[in-house]
Amino acid sequence: MLTLQDVYAGYGGGDVLRGLDLSVVPGSVTCVLGPNGAGKSTFLRVVSGLIRLRDGAVLLGDERIDQLSAPQVLAKGIAQVPQTGALFSRMSVRDNILMGGYLIRRQRALLAERYSAVAELVPLVAERPAVLAGNLSGGQRRLVEIGRSLMLDPSVVLLDEPSLGLDPAGVGAVAGLVGGMRDRGKTVVLVEQNVRLGLSLSTHAIVLDGGRVRLQGSASDISVSSLRFGFS
Repeated sequence: MLTLQDVYAGYGGGDVLRGLDLSVVPGSVTCVLGPNGAGKSTFLRVVSGLIRLRDGAVLLGDERIDQLSAPQVLAKGIAQVPQTGALFSRMSVRDNILMGGYLIRRQRALLAERYSAVAELVPLVAERPAVLAGNLSGGQRRLVEIGRSLMLDPSVVLLDEPSLGLDPAGVGAVAGLVGGMRDRGKTVVLVEQNVRLGLSLSTHAIVLDGGRVRLQGSASDISVSSLRFGFS
């Protein structure tokens, strides 16, 4: 279980998260919702080791990870996919995916095994490995970005606005990939401004407001209540 306990963190001496307490159920798809400035992206950066806490703790199972660097958090099995612009546009789909396995690059057999697993989950990787990333559509790029994050076989995948800027076909493809990750036992945490989409992809939901949890529970229980906060 991924757990945050009384977390205070932010930027430039100001706290965005103010006593944040939450738990993510293993094997779930958890959507984090909230208005702008609620602390959604800050929460992801805290978990992935990109922002240091001022106070509190982040645990993966029984182990504290809040004192680890971002590469160390990644090695523990937590991978984050940023909103946009994470691919090398002049590199092929295959090479972009392999970049996700940089930490295991010397283990050739394992690298090949992981690549095959990603290609099975993301058909685009198997069908168009030589295509330059810069020639892909927005939805295809997002699939490659998520696929690359799976090369280290993380237990937790953090997705920051995975539907941002995508057309309906791209959103559908990303939704299918999120379901595929869940079917393979991954815990997925996604931040979404699109409440209806986020909840439709999720088993659980957390609503943040002012750097704290306002609501937390199953996606079906929260769907009506969360819409009352004035975001969509």
